[in-house]
Amino acid sequence: MNAPVASRIHYTKPSITAREVEYATDAAATGWGERCYDYIHRFEALFRTHLGVRHAIATSSGTGALHLGMAGLGIGPGDEVILGDINWIASVAPVVHLGATPVLVDVDPTSWCLDPARVEEAITPRTRAILAVHLYGNLCDLDVLLDIGRRHGIPVIEDAAEAIGSVWHGRRAGSLGRFGAFSFHGTKTITTGEGGIFVTDDDALYERVLTLSNHGRARHETRQFWPEAIGYKYKMSNAQAAIGCAQLERVDELVAGKRRVFEYYRTRLAGLPLVMNPEPVGTTNGFWMPTIVADPDSGFDREALLARFRADNVDGRVFFWPLSSLPMFDPHPAHHVSLGLPPRAVNLPSYHDLTDAEMDRVIAHVAAVFGQLA
Repeated sequence: MNAPVASRIHYTKPSITAREVEYATDAAATGWGERCYDYIHRFEALFRTHLGVRHAIATSSGTGALHLGMAGLGIGPGDEVILGDINWIASVAPVVHLGATPVLVDVDPTSWCLDPARVEEAITPRTRAILAVHLYGNLCDLDVLLDIGRRHGIPVIEDAAEAIGSVWHGRRAGSLGRFGAFSFHGTKTITTGEGGIFVTDDDALYERVLTLSNHGRARHETRQFWPEAIGYKYKMSNAQAAIGCAQLERVDELVAGKRRVFEYYRTRLAGLPLVMNPEPVGTTNGFWMPTIVADPDSGFDREALLARFRADNVDGRVFFWPLSSLPMFDPHPAHHVSLGLPPRAVNLPSYHDLTDAEMDRVIAHVAAVFGQLA
């Protein structure tokens, strides 16, 4: 007789309550005609307040928010944008779409985000931006990066797609750079299904991006259907924004859920030869994706752990590949940190309502793999 299949433990999924359903239903029933932007404007206002910024533009994705912001900065052919080698492709794609050149630098071994020392070395007369991606909720060293940007006259962009709930010395991730971008994909701490948002305190940049986001039509233009430039179509829908409003009203609960999951893992995996997402003094990590990185000399076998997960119906995610290892970019064999991290790292399941029993199943497999190495 076959043994029963264990219940599936997903690596992540959203937390949806009756409030999200109520708002989305209202948007579907009434959010048309003169009310077609009601929830969008409400969502943008809620996000401005949450983040403590002057301006926010809801978008169809975090990638779209990055694309609009970079276009608003005038980034284009002949320009360079510096970013960490370990990142998801969505962070670098807008650079390429705009015709600029991504300059990949090695990452910091502790934060797994771009290394400020490598950033300084990579600056040239063509550098137009530094893209600080807060990987898995971990924070880039913003004080150092912002100082580098000021000294060289280069804007720092925050890709905070994975950093809802992360705080840098009293200021929320995404609010410190020239602009910030967030994602509300279904895997994120806050979701609208698909979606993102552009944020900034720069009034002039906001106006440029607002125009670009509406097919190049400026908001003060009196002529109907009169664009002043070729723009983009990256709008969030009213129904998506309705779900986002409900999620933002629960943001503290949702971030607390992520932090509860991380702390459970951290406590019970203590003593194994591994590290997890850092939380430097004076900062808060939103812990979007709890990640283990085995010590270099531990002999850890990533594929063995993933195989155990699969056999027990557990989702496990590999660490992002270095961009320089992908076929569309030049290799960087000197990026020892970036190349050395993925074989030793795995993202653990992390949705808000994971039970202790479910996390214990995950922990048992991690402990077993390390136990086999002893």
